[in-house]
Amino acid sequence: MSSHSIQSISAPVQNEIEQFDGYLRQQVRSQTALLDTVVRYIMRQRGKRVRPALVFLAAGACGGVGERAFIGAAMVELLHTATLVHDDVVDQAELRRGVASINAVWKNKVAVLVGDYFLSRGLLIAVNNGEFDYLRVTSDAVRRMSEGELLQIQKSRQKTIDEETYFRIISDKTASLISTCCAVGAISSTDDAARREALTQYGELVGLAFQIRDDVLDYTSRTFILGKPVGNDIREGKVTLPLIYAMAKADRSEAKKILGIVKSKRADRKDVAGVVDFVERHGGITDAQAKAETLQQQAVSQLDTLAPSVYRSALIDFANFVITRTS
Repeated sequence: MSSHSIQSISAPVQNEIEQFDGYLRQQVRSQTALLDTVVRYIMRQRGKRVRPALVFLAAGACGGVGERAFIGAAMVELLHTATLVHDDVVDQAELRRGVASINAVWKNKVAVLVGDYFLSRGLLIAVNNGEFDYLRVTSDAVRRMSEGELLQIQKSRQKTIDEETYFRIISDKTASLISTCCAVGAISSTDDAARREALTQYGELVGLAFQIRDDVLDYTSRTFILGKPVGNDIREGKVTLPLIYAMAKADRSEAKKILGIVKSKRADRKDVAGVVDFVERHGGITDAQAKAETLQQQAVSQLDTLAPSVYRSALIDFANFVITRTS
């Protein structure tokens, strides 16, 4: 079990992260009172700053953290925030990180427009600073996230989902953004195409491992740790890797019955317990965790060509943290 936390992993770039908060606020200020009020509301919900930390760590590992890294980190953070605001509208979510969502407080129309504002500010930061490589990378990430979400919606209406489709969905929905953070950081500090590609692949592999670990935790964690009940994905009808692996080993009739329970989206406590037991008995949890660990090892190997540094060590620690975290 890793003893690392996001805070300890981010330690080499803590000064940059603290400076970044002020930098980001400067980028999103508006003369429109309503917009400025909503923007300040969003900025107060300070998360762990994982994305800017990854940008800065990747930049440091590839040569150093400069002004270009701040531009890239701001662009990624603004585009990500825009997608979260829009997601809350689509999902009709009332809360975001335990606080009332924008759509819950100001209704959908304001939320959509604020999301558009963050998206435009992110793009303008790149354009105004001539960072067209950033535009290419981040625009592709937004495309992938949109396609991944739509593919998941499409597949949720069908009877099953295979391993290949699962990986395509999590690659586009989750790994694309982590990969983009690392790519942008590398672009900010080196022209070496091999280093840029290594960091891009590192981010993609870590992102896949992150999502698989998240799906494993849905079958194993307690409510007070994750803040959601065990089997939340089951209740929402999501077929994730632990279930896919368990079904591949199980008797066909039993697997079909379990899939029917999940796809009904009406699973009660007893049903959820039955699905969790099925996945445990057929090794779905251990097999999925093993896959996450394999991806983590592949991610770390991408960093082999980089010179030893506190930044490279922190990226290795992050990869380890991803597959051992409990929340």
